Amino acid sequence: MCCPGRCRLARLRAVKWRELVERLRELGFEGPFQGGRHPYMIRGDVTLTIPNRHRDLVSVDLLERILRRGGITRDEWLGER
Repeated sequence: MCCPGRCRLARLRAVKWRELVERLRELGFEGPFQGGRHPYMIRGDVTLTIPNRHRDLVSVDLLERILRRGGITRDEWLGER
């Protein structure tokens, strides 16, 4: 567990769907494309299913799962744009 003022580990935060898509594009993903029940994005041989737009925010828990499945590190996600 981190101690306040000592840890520099940046925290993920909930993001809007549009922000999720824009950031994934910045990280090299193409799309989103509609497929089945959920849209998806592609980078190389990785196909990443993303949530539908019906929710206002993508929760931190869901964002972590999306990043893990997409092979995206926390540092990559939070890196400079």
